[in-house]
Amino acid sequence: MLDVRNLTRIFGTRAAVDHVSFAVDRPAFVGIIGRSGAGKSTLLRMMNRLTDASSGQILVDGQDVLALRGADRRQWQGNCAMIFQQFNLVPRMDVASNVLHGILSRRSTLATMFNLWPRADILKALEILDRLGIAEQAPKRAEALSGGQQQRVAIARALMQDPRIILADEPIASLDPMNAQVVMDTLKRINVEDGRMVIANLHTLDTARRYCDRVIGMRDGRVVFDGTPDQLSTGVARDIYGADASFNESATSTAIPTETAPDRAYADRMLS
Repeated sequence: MLDVRNLTRIFGTRAAVDHVSFAVDRPAFVGIIGRSGAGKSTLLRMMNRLTDASSGQILVDGQDVLALRGADRRQWQGNCAMIFQQFNLVPRMDVASNVLHGILSRRSTLATMFNLWPRADILKALEILDRLGIAEQAPKRAEALSGGQQQRVAIARALMQDPRIILADEPIASLDPMNAQVVMDTLKRINVEDGRMVIANLHTLDTARRYCDRVIGMRDGRVVFDGTPDQLSTGVARDIYGADASFNESATSTAIPTETAPDRAYADRMLS
């Protein structure tokens, strides 16, 4: 489905992403880990076409999405939804309208200016909110919700696009452990139940091991690890983070209680 080839982004004299290559041939849950500045966010922004690449290719079913322009580029951005660390909601707008903004580019400018939406779109937005367990929040302003609830609204907005791929840039970095768990459970359920590929930048090793089918480690813009969560040992983590023997995994942990974590064996059975 997805084939990234020698993807590079240069800012000035520095390569933020340096000849990154990897392929994903099924709707897996892929985690990208690495210290701040490793190039994780730039990589996702290039995939979504929010940032231009300096060189390389991103092939989806054989088509290079980096070559898309105009309406074709916007269509790709609809098929490849982006979820951000800071939610990127309209704070004073109600939750349902924020979700409907996921299809803003598909509706007339005049109608959306007056917040006029077809009944079918409104019902779909409410159905998605119900699925994510926050339907009762639909009439409230987004700013009135907790951080975890706001991130679920952002996920609902992404689902409104009906994307093939969901990119999540540090989706739990600003959340407390319990809300982080809820958000990660939600993304995993979407991956398993909908068969949508999810690629998430993560800053916590425990989260990557618990939720991901595959983990890619980046350091200084390059891929230095590509394997399964079971292969993500403490020694490998030291290499990814450029740390010495004093490296402590607790520094990258969200401390999500093990007893409330999702059953990986169950998730693997659902994916098989």
